[in-house]
Amino acid sequence: MSPGSDILDRAAELRTEPGVIDRLRAAADTRVVVVRDRRLRVAGRSVVRVGAAEVGEAEWALLGRDADGAALLLASVAPESGSIDAAPEERWLGLREVGGLLDPHEGEIFVTAVAVAAWLADVRHCGRCGSRLELRSAGWSRHCATCDTEHFPRTDPAVIVAVESPDGERLLLGANAAWRGTMYSCFAGFVEAGESMEATVHRELAEEAGVRVRDLHYVSSQPWPYPRSLMVGFRAVAADEDVLADGEEIIDVRWLTRDEIGQALAGTGPVGLPSRSSIARRLIEDWYRDAQGSAAK
Repeated sequence: MSPGSDILDRAAELRTEPGVIDRLRAAADTRVVVVRDRRLRVAGRSVVRVGAAEVGEAEWALLGRDADGAALLLASVAPESGSIDAAPEERWLGLREVGGLLDPHEGEIFVTAVAVAAWLADVRHCGRCGSRLELRSAGWSRHCATCDTEHFPRTDPAVIVAVESPDGERLLLGANAAWRGTMYSCFAGFVEAGESMEATVHRELAEEAGVRVRDLHYVSSQPWPYPRSLMVGFRAVAADEDVLADGEEIIDVRWLTRDEIGQALAGTGPVGLPSRSSIARRLIEDWYRDAQGSAAK
């Protein structure tokens, strides 16, 4: 059964075909998405595709099939590469800059291309014995001939949670030290070894904001290739209103009212919010819409 129009058909059955990358590079109807320094060319609401002949030296991988069934390849080029230049109506953009620009299908192509390109660049030697790795599976695995180990692109699970006050009227957001107080967001952290996602939520909130939560429930997830994460989104209710920033990773925590969140979403509020491309922004927007609906009843 083929995926829906909003889901990238990854054509996994082609990955084991000998010489599939060379065959598709030679085909006139094959399209290529180029990644340079974790950025892609974007025009309007779409990721730009080029012909394989337009790409010089690169590392290649099979992304899958485009929405109309055409083969879609990834070409990861060096950051200093000038072989691919953007046309006047195009821009080289990173995921944070794309915001809410791309539709789901284009967004999945963008995230997948950045994630695989980063893995191709970062994982060239075996972590067990240090030997040079051989690329296999149309760019989706590397093999160590010395110790016979297979390496695959990693995805590290992380949780992110929107916490509302016990009365449902306010949302708790924190300012990460890396943002220097310019932006407030939901609380997030990587799942540790032997830990469930639910346990991670409770631990991270206790560590970063000094808050206990209840009524925890899953909302949605988002792949985030910085560095190689799957952000798993939750909502929860604070057990009480006592909060305290850890002072290291999180330098401030604030309860924001519905009106303050609305102003921040409009760009006029007391704090800055995450970009529209992030699941953090989506969690905040969903809470705000739900809060508005509850207030109207």
